Amino acid sequence: QVQLVESGGGSVQTGGSLRLSCAASSDTYRRSCWGWFRQVPGKEREGVAVIARDDRTSYADPAKGRFTISKDNAKNTLYLQMNSLKPEDTGMYYCAAGFPSWCAMVEGYFPYWGQGTQVTVSS
Repeated sequence: QVQLVESGGGSVQTGGSLRLSCAASSDTYRRSCWGWFRQVPGKEREGVAVIARDDRTSYADPAKGRFTISKDNAKNTLYLQMNSLKPEDTGMYYCAAGFPSWCAMVEGYFPYWGQGTQVTVSS
């Protein structure tokens, strides 16, 4: 069983930065796919970025050029560096992990989820 714990959320103004962290309970995720998803109340949860065990990454269009997903295998930790934040980035951010045949921003590929960390960006 894998447990995930997010941290690093908060409130910032437009143009600010935040770094989210997601700590996993073991080094199992060296063999897995990691992802960040976000959700605004009343809207469907959407993928933000994913990273595979070989460090290949994929980003949703709104995140490209502003967000960076990375991981530290020694610390069993996933990160999301968010720069140049915009109000539309506001939402609850969730880290997720799974063991799919390939790594992609498909929610069903991720059986393990954190509780979420709130990000609020004001104009």
